Amino acid sequence: MAGGWWAKVQGGGMLLALLGWISSCVTTFVPLWKNLNLDLNELEVWNMGLWQVCITQEEGVVECQAHGSFLALPPELRISRLLMCLSNGLGLLGCLLAALGLEGWRTCEDKPGRKRQLLLGGGVALGLAGITTLVPVSWVAYNTVLDFWDETVPDIVPRWEFGEATFLGWFAGAFLAAGGLLLACSARSTTTATPLAPACRRAPAAPGLAGGHHLHPKNADLVI
Repeated sequence: MAGGWWAKVQGGGMLLALLGWISSCVTTFVPLWKNLNLDLNELEVWNMGLWQVCITQEEGVVECQAHGSFLALPPELRISRLLMCLSNGLGLLGCLLAALGLEGWRTCEDKPGRKRQLLLGGGVALGLAGITTLVPVSWVAYNTVLDFWDETVPDIVPRWEFGEATFLGWFAGAFLAAGGLLLACSARSTTTATPLAPACRRAPAAPGLAGGHHLHPKNADLVI
């Protein structure tokens, strides 16, 4: 009964991990981290991501242009690129390690300790992937709030606002961290050792035959 419950926990953890990893990959590459609406032209919307800036005009026409030099980017965008790529790699590694350690897989069935290590390693990698997703998304969101309420900028100047990728990144980080935690906690189900078989017992020896000595016929005659 307990094994079935832990198997469900592992399945839920893997589902959350996969959803978080896919969402993190989407967050990395979509140009929807920031949105900007121009008051002079309401039909034109600017969208900024880690890799490019897109302008959505009327009739659904979208024009995208990649950022210039990497060194010319603001610090939050440079570091966010590196952290998001690291998060994608850690998420993939964590999913692979955790999948090999699941109870439903036949790999390392005769080595429960190895399966436990795989689950723990996958859970830790997924937890780190969640952190490296939440940090850049939250950093960019924080700077967006500071710029939006900057009193030194005239009110007539358009302000950047949160994009859809910001919220998706928060959900991705939470899913990755939750999935990694569930998988790491479920590793305890693989530590139950198989009870050892009882040792074979020999039948008790006869009192007169203790020590393995046998009576010889001449000794029998002396007794008589």
